[in-house]
Amino acid sequence: MIATAAAAPVALCVAVPRSRPRDIATCLLQMWAYVAAYEMPNDDPAALEARVHVDYPVRIDHAIGLGTPPTLRLQRMFASPGMISRRERVLVWSHWLWFLVPHGTCAYILFRRRERFPRAAVLTYAVFDAGALVYWLLPTAPPWYAAAQGKLEDGHTPRVRRMMIEYGEQFWKDHWGPLYSSLAGNPLAAMPSLHFATSVNAAHLLAELGPVEGAIGWAYALTLGLALVYLGEHYVVDLLAGLALTESARALAPTVSPLFERFSRGVQALEAKAHG
Repeated sequence: MIATAAAAPVALCVAVPRSRPRDIATCLLQMWAYVAAYEMPNDDPAALEARVHVDYPVRIDHAIGLGTPPTLRLQRMFASPGMISRRERVLVWSHWLWFLVPHGTCAYILFRRRERFPRAAVLTYAVFDAGALVYWLLPTAPPWYAAAQGKLEDGHTPRVRRMMIEYGEQFWKDHWGPLYSSLAGNPLAAMPSLHFATSVNAAHLLAELGPVEGAIGWAYALTLGLALVYLGEHYVVDLLAGLALTESARALAPTVSPLFERFSRGVQALEAKAHG
């Protein structure tokens, strides 16, 4: 399945001449391959739960938070039991809007600075694919899962609340169940945080276009980072791993780009033959 999905973008580039619609379709097919790889470990939930790592990020975040995980510390300081404040709704929406940010950034670059699009797309989707590989090799539970297992308490604070679920049920009402189930393909894929990794990558790409775009990109990435920890969706260590993933991809780009360019020339040669 993964091999078939991974071949689809290449097949499209051979079958269809280069155009903006083809660029968009290629990215969509790449994300279809990513989603298949991301969701596949959860095809057998029991087997995934038997493999999942729960304890090590809890221990690291306890150390980062000086004895209290940052999620607990933030919810203790700012949350009111049984309520979702306006600022918490802003954080929830920043989380939901993430689905648009990495791809929206690539689309913005495609239409504003098309010559920059190939590099932007490769960096963006390389981060997605590398993260999916880690999810296969090291499935790691998020804070809300650890809290449900009783492993995220410090003896002084209430259990971590998953505010996204609470507000989602309030806002979307009867639509929340189907909406959430369609998007939560693998609940035990938290390390590294691809939410944060791809948002930081988008901020870098936007900053290369100009100071206004960069300010918007970094403001969003930092807001999302706070939201992910505050809402119990990711540990701080997940964010740090996501940051390391993005920065590593960007640092390695000059080294591996000749390999990608040779592959691209090969696909272009096949395209030329296919179209005479």
